[in-house]
Amino acid sequence: MVAKSLGYLYVDSGAMYRAVTLYAIRNGFIGYRGFHVSDLIAELDRIKVSFRFNAELGFSEVYLNDKNVERAIRTMEVSNFVSQVAAVPEVRRQMVKLQHEMGKEKGVVMDGRDIGTVVFPHAELKIFMTASAEIRAKRRYDELVGRGDRVVYDDVYRNVLERDHIDSTRKDSPLIKADDAIEFDNSELSIQEQYDKVMQLVRMTMEDLE
Repeated sequence: MVAKSLGYLYVDSGAMYRAVTLYAIRNGFIGYRGFHVSDLIAELDRIKVSFRFNAELGFSEVYLNDKNVERAIRTMEVSNFVSQVAAVPEVRRQMVKLQHEMGKEKGVVMDGRDIGTVVFPHAELKIFMTASAEIRAKRRYDELVGRGDRVVYDDVYRNVLERDHIDSTRKDSPLIKADDAIEFDNSELSIQEQYDKVMQLVRMTMEDLE
């Protein structure tokens, strides 16, 4: 909503790691029996992740090697493995390189767990948006159920906690708040209220830059 209002590109960096994870799953590099990290690393140059704006939906969808995977990357299976894939330094370097390319002309709203600290440490506006694990799990659960997936809330909740732990403790680009980021908890805010708050911060930032 923010990107659309500003006429900016929107990039969901987490979706990029989900796309790589989907590639790893489909090629047998990761599963419940283990993770063949070296096999995935060897294939990184063959993995092309991009975004294409869907005018009917009003947002950009994720493409993996020119195939729309927007729905496929949002499954619980991908959620269960994405933090392991995202913790691989070679994967992160490849994705950060792509993110830099997407944002080099500025005019971009990028969301992800290391954007303000690693990808764009000099961004004009950094927002560290938080919510309780219970609220985030409920939102993800409702999203999955709403599209017809059969999921159990407790499984979604455990996945949220596990991903938070892995992402916060990994050595490469951990999930931490940038010193100059503005933090706010959106647990009790509607989407419209979140949008209004972010746009207020955007306007204040633009005024300061002028």
